[in-house]
Amino acid sequence: MRLNLNIPAVICSLAFWLTSPAMALPEDSSQPIHIGADSASMNDRTGVTTYRGDVEIVQGTMKIRGDQVELFRDANGEVNRIVSVGRPAEFEQQPKRDDPLTHAYGQRMEYLVNQKQVTITKEARVEQGKDVFTGERIVYKMDQAIVDAFSSESGDQRVQMVIQPKQGGEE
Repeated sequence: MRLNLNIPAVICSLAFWLTSPAMALPEDSSQPIHIGADSASMNDRTGVTTYRGDVEIVQGTMKIRGDQVELFRDANGEVNRIVSVGRPAEFEQQPKRDDPLTHAYGQRMEYLVNQKQVTITKEARVEQGKDVFTGERIVYKMDQAIVDAFSSESGDQRVQMVIQPKQGGEE
C-alpha cells in the first residue's frame, strides 16, 4: 500500500527531518567530515569506499551510523551516494538552530546526494521531538518537500504517524 503525503500540514511538520545541507545548520557543510570504523576499503577504480564495524560519520550536527557504510564518488571525486546498513542504521541532524535533533532509523538508508532524496527501508522510523513517523519504507524528496511512506507488501507493517499538537502560541 502506498501513502502519498503531499498534505501541506503534514509536510510542514515533517519537512525538517532527513535534511540536506541546504536545510541543515549552515555551518554543517563547512565542517570537516570525521569517519570512524573498524576497517575501511577504498577502490579508486570504482570510486567506492566501504567502512565496516561500528561506523560513525560526523559532519557538524549530522551523524550517520551503521554496521557498514558505503560512500560512492562520481568521476569528479564528489560523494554522490551514501548507503548505510545496520541494526539499525541511524541518521541524526539538527535542521535549524532552535529545532530538536532529527533521528532516523532503519535497516538500510540510501541518500542520493544530487537528487536530494533519502530512502529508509525495513522498519523505517523518523523522530523529531515527540513526533514519530514509521513504515516499511520512507522516501523523502527534500527539494520537493514530498514524503512517500509505504507499508510492507504483506500488510503486516502499516504506515503510522504521531504528530504532537503545537504548544500554546506557537505557529
